[in-house]
Amino acid sequence: MTRIAALVFAVALLFVAPVFADDDEAAKQLQAQISDHQQKIKDLEQEIATYEKQLTDVGNEKRTLQSAVQELDISRKKVGVSIQVEEQKIDALEEQIAQLDGNIATKEQTIASLKRSLGNLLANMDAIEGQTLIEAFLNADSLETAWDEIGTVEQVNAAMQDRVGSLRTERDSLTQTRKASDEKRVERVGHQNALVAQKRSLDITKKEKNTLLSSTNAKESSYQKLLEDKRAAKIAFESQLQELESELEYTLDPTRIPAAGKGVLRWPLDNVLLTQKFGDTDFARSGAYNGNGHNGIDFRASVGTPLKAALSGIVIGTGNTDIYRGCYSYGKWVMIKHANGLSTLYAHLSEISVQKNQNVATGEVIGYSGSTGYATGPHLHFGVYISEAVQLMRLGEWKTKTSCANAIIPVAPLNAYLDPLEYL
Repeated sequence: MTRIAALVFAVALLFVAPVFADDDEAAKQLQAQISDHQQKIKDLEQEIATYEKQLTDVGNEKRTLQSAVQELDISRKKVGVSIQVEEQKIDALEEQIAQLDGNIATKEQTIASLKRSLGNLLANMDAIEGQTLIEAFLNADSLETAWDEIGTVEQVNAAMQDRVGSLRTERDSLTQTRKASDEKRVERVGHQNALVAQKRSLDITKKEKNTLLSSTNAKESSYQKLLEDKRAAKIAFESQLQELESELEYTLDPTRIPAAGKGVLRWPLDNVLLTQKFGDTDFARSGAYNGNGHNGIDFRASVGTPLKAALSGIVIGTGNTDIYRGCYSYGKWVMIKHANGLSTLYAHLSEISVQKNQNVATGEVIGYSGSTGYATGPHLHFGVYISEAVQLMRLGEWKTKTSCANAIIPVAPLNAYLDPLEYL
C-alpha cells in the first residue's frame, strides 16, 4: 500500500460507524409499555383519592358500629387499589431497568468498536509515520502529492482526536447509565417492600372487621358500650399519668438535643392529615387530656396504614396495654431512640412489626395504624421525647391501685415532651 493510500484508509477507518442490530422498535415498545403503566398508576391514584375522601367523611361522622364497619370496608378497597399501584410501579421499573440494560449493552459495543478502530488506526499511522517529512517530499511523485499527504495526515490526527473524545464521552455516558440502572433497582426493592406492607395492611383490615363484629356481637349497643369504656379509661389513665409525670423532674440541657427545624424527623406516614396538635390546643382547653395539653400529635390513619420510623435508631421498647383488663392507654405502641438525643413514640397501632433492640432505618415500616388503647377511632398518636429523660416504667411500681398496674409505657417529666411539628 502506498503512503497516500494508507492515509486514506486510516481516515476511512475513523468514519466507519459501528453497525449494530436495529433496536429502535424494541425501545419504542418498551417506552410505550412504560407510558401505559404510568397512565394506569395515575388512574389508580385518583381512585385512591376518592377512597381517602370517603374515609375522611366517615371519620367525621358520629362513631357507630355501622360507620366503623364501613370505614374498614373502604380501607380494604383503598388498600386493594394501593396494591395495584405498587404492582404497576414495579412493572414499570422492570421495563425501565430492561431499557437501561439495553442501553448499557449498546454503549459497551460502541466502546469496543471505538477501541478497535483506534487500534487499527494507530497501527496504520505507525507504519506511515516511519518516514520523515523530508522523506515524504523526496519520495512524492510531485510537490502537489506531498502536500496532499501532509494534509491527509492532519485530517487523520484531527479525526483521531475526535474519536478519542467520543470514546471518553461514551465511557462517561456508560457510567451514568449504570448508575441510573442501579438506582432503579434500589427503587424497585423499595416498592417491593411497600407491596409486602400493603398486602399485610389488607390482611389487617379483614382481621379487624371480623374482630370488631365478634367482640360486639354485631350489636350497636355493645359497640357504644366499648367506646364509653374507652373514654372513661382514657380520663382515668391520663389523670394518673399526669400525676406521675408532674412528680418527675428534669433539667433541660439544650445542647443535648438538635435545634428545632424542619426535616430533623420525617413524617411517620405517607399521607399526612393532622387531627390534633401538641400542647394547649382548643380541644385540650375544652376538657380533653384533663385540661393539661396534648403530649403529642395525632394523625388520621385508617386501620392498616403502614407507619414508618421518623428517623433511624434502635427500638427501645414495644408494648400492648390492652392485654390488661380495663387498661386502655396507648394500646399497642413502639418507641425508638435516635442518635440525635430524641426518641419517638407511635401509639394505638393495630399491629407491631418490630421488636425490642432492633435497629431500624428512616422510613422503615415499624407497624400499622389502628384504634387500640383509648382510641375511639383509628389514628396514630406520635410523640417526641428527650431521650435521656424518658423511661419505660411499669405503672404498678408507682401506683398499685390502677387498672394499668402491670402495663409498661414510656413516662417522662412534662418538660421532656417536645412538639413534633417543630422537628417534622
